[in-house]
Formats: sequence, structure tokens, C-alpha cells
Amino acid sequence: GLEIGREKVLTSGEATAALVKEMYPGKRAFVLGNEFLIEEMREAGVMVDMQNPEIVVAGYDTTLDYKTMTAVCDFVRAGLPYIATHPDFNCPTETGFAPDLGAIMAFIEASTGRKADRVVGKPHTGIVQAALRRTGLSAGQMAMVGDRLYTDIETGLKSGMLSILVLSGETTPQMLAEYPNKPDLVFDRLADMIPLL
Repeated sequence: GLEIGREKVLTSGEATAALVKEMYPGKRAFVLGNEFLIEEMREAGVMVDMQNPEIVVAGYDTTLDYKTMTAVCDFVRAGLPYIATHPDFNCPTETGFAPDLGAIMAFIEASTGRKADRVVGKPHTGIVQAALRRTGLSAGQMAMVGDRLYTDIETGLKSGMLSILVLSGETTPQMLAEYPNKPDLVFDRLADMIPLL
């Protein structure tokens, strides 16, 4: 329901597509991901080839089936460069949580013995660098707001951004108390920030 243009949104898929285009120009990619990720790859000029790829790109995929999991493991096992969009283990839904790419990557690693060669999304720097290029701002002029300590908050802390945790998603107060790295600010929910903006 947000009335904003697409240029105001930067996904880990877009940041990954830009990185793949830069690091592997002209290479064909097997894309484990939904139609949105495949579209982001194609819009960036990455050739998608599910049969004879030269690299593997893994993203969140709600249409994932065993045939695709077998194929991605075969390509990773064969030694193709393997890039993942983000490491989140769970994706919040209206009914709880769905396994996210971090869980899929654990499956791939268990089968192939390989971790992703590069992860672009939070808490890794690829997504931050893409945001800085797009906005022209410095990290000190930005804030990272999120519900996950190990991705959102770590990104803010590592990158020199104000880190703001909201407790309306994955992180519980107990998890926050036990986590060694503390965010700069904590809110129960996103709307609680509005009076301070």
C-alpha cells in the first residue's frame, strides 16, 4: 500500500544482479529464485540459462521444488561460481515464518559441501555499496531499520549507519538481551518511530 516509485526500493536481487553483471559480464546464470529475481537479473543484462549456466545465483524462491534443488546442487557441486542474494534464515509471513534463503543455502551446503562464494545482502557489504551508489549519500547519513539482529543490525553496525531494531518480526526481547552487538535504537514496531521522524 505504499505509494512510492520503484526507484526508491533497492532489493538484494537488484544489488546481486548489478554485482553479477560487473563480476561475470556475459556469463549465463542459473537462477534459483522467483519470477521477480529472474526479472531483476534480465533487466540488469544478466543472461538466465537454467540448462547450461556458467554461474549460480541463489535467491528466495517460494516456488522451489526438489527438481530445482537437485539442479542447483549439481551446478554448485560442479564448481560454478555461486552467489547468494541474502542469508536470512526465515521470512516473516502472516501466519509465522517461512524458510528463507539462509535455510536453502544450508541445504545446498549439506549436499555439496560448499558455502556461497559471495553473499550480497545484509549483513554483507554488497547491498550497502549498491545503496550508497544509488543515493549518493555516505553511510553516516543513512539508517538501517530492521527486525533481524544477524542481518539488519549487523549491517548497520558494520557499515557505520545508525542501526534501529524493531521487535515486530523475528527478534524477541530475549534474543536482543543475549545478542552481543546492540543496536543504536529499539522500537516495539515500525510505527513507534513516526513521532521521532
